[in-house]
Amino acid sequence: MKKLCYLATLFLLFQCSDPEIREGFSSITVTQEVTAKTFGGSKNDVYQSVVTTLDGGYAVLGYTQSNDFDISDKTNESFDFLLMKFSSDHVLLWSKTYGGSDDDRAADLIATKDGGFALFGFSKSSDFDVANNAGAQDFWMIKTTFDGTISWQKTFGFSGADTGNSLIQTADDCFLITGVLDVTASNGQGNSKTTEKHAGGDVWVIKLNNNGELVWSRYFGGSFTDTPFGVIETIDNNYIIAASSDSEDFNISNNKGTYDFWLFKVSSDGDLLWEQSFGGSEIDEPRGITTTDDGDFVVVGDTRSADKDVSTNNGGADLWMIKITTEGNLLWEKTLGGSSFDAARSISKTQDGGFVISGNSRSLDQGFINKGQNDGWVLKVDNNGSLLWQQFIGGTENELLFDAVELANQDIVAVGESSSSDGDISENKGFSDGLIINIK
Repeated sequence: MKKLCYLATLFLLFQCSDPEIREGFSSITVTQEVTAKTFGGSKNDVYQSVVTTLDGGYAVLGYTQSNDFDISDKTNESFDFLLMKFSSDHVLLWSKTYGGSDDDRAADLIATKDGGFALFGFSKSSDFDVANNAGAQDFWMIKTTFDGTISWQKTFGFSGADTGNSLIQTADDCFLITGVLDVTASNGQGNSKTTEKHAGGDVWVIKLNNNGELVWSRYFGGSFTDTPFGVIETIDNNYIIAASSDSEDFNISNNKGTYDFWLFKVSSDGDLLWEQSFGGSEIDEPRGITTTDDGDFVVVGDTRSADKDVSTNNGGADLWMIKITTEGNLLWEKTLGGSSFDAARSISKTQDGGFVISGNSRSLDQGFINKGQNDGWVLKVDNNGSLLWQQFIGGTENELLFDAVELANQDIVAVGESSSSDGDISENKGFSDGLIINIK
């Protein structure tokens, strides 16, 4: 385990798109201890999601191809879900894998109200832990107890490649799961309220009861590629989905460019209430959404644009952050980045009303420190989107971060994958290892 102490002087002058905010800051000095730890075996291991738990610790979900070193409960080299539970002082308490004999990859994790977990992703299997498979790949959801024992599991899909991405537990003790439905392959199946047929891949939204039984199923999008990356429940018990879209027909009315931040709100019954596109003329894709203390929403991702809704672009791709109201009105937007490719992959709220963001960076200018091909990037912003601190973690190969949360003790935990065995990363066991970053 490698410990790194950084004295980071961060100049907000180049980081914020609002001139008034730029003038209000000169520099911020933050001293932090950063710990990087890899887990895995001799094949590929990736962590996708991290959540806090009631005991002050956290759980990490990813997927693994390995069956050696840190992975002790699987025998084949197909991909399986991997769930790991840690204490508040970062000690691994237990780990479990779930899957069948084919490719099963996890995408999102939540801690459920009963103290257990819900795991979500896709499966190509139809054996062992996976009861059914309808086609190339299906949505696969697992509900577990507090110790990772399976309570129930469900698959949803048709003959095509249907990929689960994100889930929440709703206020009425149901679950909402979202992903991509291959509408062409399903021949229009998957929409419980209309027979309208789109094409390509649509955002598939499914509501389940507490036992995993189907309540309703709807898909939304256009004729091209529409992919959800986050979902949140609103105070009026409806849902906002953050997706990327390059469509401009059917449910999408105001496409700005190639791919946009496409945000839409659906009712608790699955009816479309509103939809909005945000972005410029190039590729803009959201990756995470969270609520704010004032009842609005912040969405993060990356942008290659420098026009329309995007006021500033510093390089190939920048982290792009927008704040919207519950009715989809844009309140502000910010870009953060250097001259290369910098992207956000998640956002979550912190106890002081700010936000922690995870992602990756390839830049080497404007205060950015890149040690290899891609570095893991963790940053803290306040409730106005102004940068408070940032950390770069990596070696000479690729480090990518996909999620980050603040624990009850105010430690930050970020997760992703690592291919390095130098720099900040002390060990690599295979092609890629699961990566856990702790920032105190």
